[in-house]
Amino acid sequence: MKAITRRKYGSPKVLQLTEIDPPKPAPGKLLLKVAAVSVNPYDWHLLRGEPYLLRLMFGLFSPKQKGLGADVAGTVVGIGDGAEGFAIGDEVFGWGEETLAEFALVKATSVAQKPKAMTFESAACLPCAGITALQALRDKAGVQPGQHVLVNGAAGGVGTLAVQIAKSLGASVTGVCSAASADLVRSLGADDVVDYSSEDFSKATRTFDVVLDLVGNRSLRAFRRAAGRNGVVVLAGGSKGKWFAPMKLAAKAIAQDRFVPQRLETLMANVGTVDLEVLSQMVLRGDVTPVIEETFAFSDAASAVALVERGHVHGKVVLSVAESRGDRW
Repeated sequence: MKAITRRKYGSPKVLQLTEIDPPKPAPGKLLLKVAAVSVNPYDWHLLRGEPYLLRLMFGLFSPKQKGLGADVAGTVVGIGDGAEGFAIGDEVFGWGEETLAEFALVKATSVAQKPKAMTFESAACLPCAGITALQALRDKAGVQPGQHVLVNGAAGGVGTLAVQIAKSLGASVTGVCSAASADLVRSLGADDVVDYSSEDFSKATRTFDVVLDLVGNRSLRAFRRAAGRNGVVVLAGGSKGKWFAPMKLAAKAIAQDRFVPQRLETLMANVGTVDLEVLSQMVLRGDVTPVIEETFAFSDAASAVALVERGHVHGKVVLSVAESRGDRW
């Protein structure tokens, strides 16, 4: 099979389209014929091995796994022992291993059935970004109808979904983004938009019940100030950096939580079948529509990863590995 691989850490230029043996069904896992994959910051972090602490888990001097990719949508073509609830031919979406390939393995507990009406490309946008937004707002923040939610990074992959999910939970939403992204964020349901280049939301007189940060471009004190005295701050993003920068805010939040009036939450999203089904139902109801900035051919994976790494993407970037079916949203 064809797969996107790399032999060393580095820029997207180290990615190659190569011919390798397809994986075999493993216990508790499904083998998918991949139709579409979406790219996340997670992918370029692993590609570069940054922050360097990642290399303790994924290979100190060179990557243990040569492939890349996690978000995936495709068709079940093999079932490992103990992988229950799925049959050959099922169309599914979720979180897998080295999914930038024609075939990939996924845990049966990390995927869900894809509705026939949803394209593979749209489904591939949901696992990482959608689960992050859902668990941040519903579980960590406990958003309730009538609350005021601020989403910092509202035009990105997680942000575009977070704005819609917060609205579906009955909240009033303020999105922080660039002026160029304002119309998009409003079209997703935001009640107000803050242009970060001309206004600092943390210095405004108004405060929010929930502040969801997806960027890591402000201090923890600034987020606390925006949340007011009784608000909740959820940190689900990090700044760029080779060492500890992406983790600094989370570490400070964990250390300060018990000493400040605001509730400070950090998030490590857990992709599972139940919440993937929640997201698919939101899409079917029309509460959530994945935003796709651009769809690349499978062979152009390097360009897709480079685009996500540069940042300022509107929604998600997708790779089409096989022809998708179904009506488009």
